[in-house]
Amino acid sequence: MRIGVFVCHCGSNIAGTVDVERVAREALKLPGVVFSDTNKYTCSAPGQESVCSAIKENALDRVVIASCSPRMHEATFRKMIAEKTDLNPYMLEIANIREQCSWVHKDREQGTRKACDLVAMAVAKVSCDRELFTTNLPVERRALVIGGGIAGIQAALDIADAGFPVTLVERESSIGGKMVMLDKTFPTMDCSACICTPKMSEAAENPNIEIKSLTEVESVSGYIGSFDVTLREKAKYVDYDVCTGCGLCETKCPTKKIPSEFNQGLSTRTAIYKPFPQAVPSKPTIDAEHCKKLQSGKCGVCEKVCPTGAIRYDDVDRVTTQRYGAIVVASGYELIDWTGLYGEYGAGRYPDVITGLQFERIVNASGPTEGHILRPSDRTEPKTTVIVKCVGSRDPNKGVSYCSRACCMYAAKHAHQYLDKVPDGTCYVFYMDVRCAGKGYDEFYMRTLQDGAIYVRGRVSKIYPEGDGLVCMGEDTLSGEIVRVKADMVVLETAMVPSRGSDVLASKLNVQRGPEGFFTEAHPKLRPVETNTAGVYLAGVAQGPKDIPDTVAQAGAVASKVIGLFARGQIESNPMLSKVDVSRCSGCRACVDVCPYGALGLVQANLRENSRKVTRTVCQVNEGLCQGCGACSVACRSGALDLLGFSDEGIMQEVEMLCQ
Repeated sequence: MRIGVFVCHCGSNIAGTVDVERVAREALKLPGVVFSDTNKYTCSAPGQESVCSAIKENALDRVVIASCSPRMHEATFRKMIAEKTDLNPYMLEIANIREQCSWVHKDREQGTRKACDLVAMAVAKVSCDRELFTTNLPVERRALVIGGGIAGIQAALDIADAGFPVTLVERESSIGGKMVMLDKTFPTMDCSACICTPKMSEAAENPNIEIKSLTEVESVSGYIGSFDVTLREKAKYVDYDVCTGCGLCETKCPTKKIPSEFNQGLSTRTAIYKPFPQAVPSKPTIDAEHCKKLQSGKCGVCEKVCPTGAIRYDDVDRVTTQRYGAIVVASGYELIDWTGLYGEYGAGRYPDVITGLQFERIVNASGPTEGHILRPSDRTEPKTTVIVKCVGSRDPNKGVSYCSRACCMYAAKHAHQYLDKVPDGTCYVFYMDVRCAGKGYDEFYMRTLQDGAIYVRGRVSKIYPEGDGLVCMGEDTLSGEIVRVKADMVVLETAMVPSRGSDVLASKLNVQRGPEGFFTEAHPKLRPVETNTAGVYLAGVAQGPKDIPDTVAQAGAVASKVIGLFARGQIESNPMLSKVDVSRCSGCRACVDVCPYGALGLVQANLRENSRKVTRTVCQVNEGLCQGCGACSVACRSGALDLLGFSDEGIMQEVEMLCQ
């Protein structure tokens, strides 16, 4: 064996704590090592060229690079070896001397000794590595987008415009998500509906996009390029092929007092309804829970007045299965249910304590008050309004520990809108910090201050009724004084939390979630829109709180990933997969039960034992599904399973080297 070791300074990231020159010298003493060198930035173009030159000049057949985490640049170095040398790219090992060494040690001597140990272990392992080869897998050039908010719509449009078919799935009766509920968007104060509804119409008219409303993902199987997805489309009780969307049924429906979800409970709707006039699909659906005909067999007015006979009281859920090459998760977010957490704010008992999204509907020209700012209790104009930021955000005791990121800006927007429509009004904004990091955001905040908004640094400790108004008690932490504000209306800027059912969806997709519940990206810097399940991508707030510009940008990034995948038409498989020694397999199912990707199954195999043919139940690996996690090889009682690239022999060699 001719092993080469390359130790990276990583600027001062590694060299600040580790004597990299000493590590390189010590590496030359290891068995099989014939070359060792250092480089300031091995991942840079000059650094990669020096590694490739050393491989060729020294006829190296194995390589160890001591640098950062393999999650960061292992793929980079493998690609470099494959494209610029004759060496098999899987004859490479990464010794992580940054995250596992220099970043966790202060003492230079201790860090250097540990780096030497890590390099020695990598050398021991690479000596056991064998050449691995990829295979090509076909790709179904069809995408599934889960979630019909602005992220899902943008991703679907971009993919469809590239010529690939897309199924856009939305569990509500219309696409549009939260953005279509907003009045204006900061910092330019463009009409939200004027931006979002044309996108909705464009998606509906695009021949490559199939919109499935009131639809949820039932199950997912398969792998990148070949996902078999079962969708459940809930009964709408209206035949959309016949319905013209004239709206006559809505005007005649006698059940009219159902709180409108679109208007956040500030108005009512009928049992057969469209959530809002610009809804897509622009056709009504029947709310079975409140429909008198479906609940008691009485009424049937909508069927009688429908001019096209589109009403179908016998409608049932439709379950279909389709194959997709890629899946985009754009499931959006919910606002935290503050009523169960903040009893000191009234816990929902006071009608004039509303959320920011309810304020959006009030200030919107198409909202329940036609854009006039009127408080819900008596429909009078509030002369003093209090805005409370970070309700549920940055509050690990009651809400969530993270910052919801957009609250500072939409609090400033609400203050601006209120003062614009109520010129003689007074607006107080209680805040913890003001975070306005986007383009034009700080200028917008300063403009709100110039409008006359009074910012008070401190949390509101209690809200209680007094007379026909509300009293907000708090503290100004800058002056140290207690603040008591008599308000007509209070707006709570509540935290963004993962959409309901995210945990179930994550389980179906085999996608990880972070401690806060949002879907986790494969790498926060290098793979921000991918997940650890190949072929599943993240867009918008499904990945974490963000504003509309960042959401749209991320949707475009996802679309480019999907288009790139489809354009190739095939993908290379991961060769670092589980391998079964069927002669040792007992068919116990332990590996099948532990596999998180469903990549293992039991089959009947014809084997030869002691010169005779026998049929036994053994394990079989689906190479398309296997992600090389190694859980099965650990669980296998008979030792029949091994993970290519991480063989038992290689791991034991590492341990033995460490113990020397």
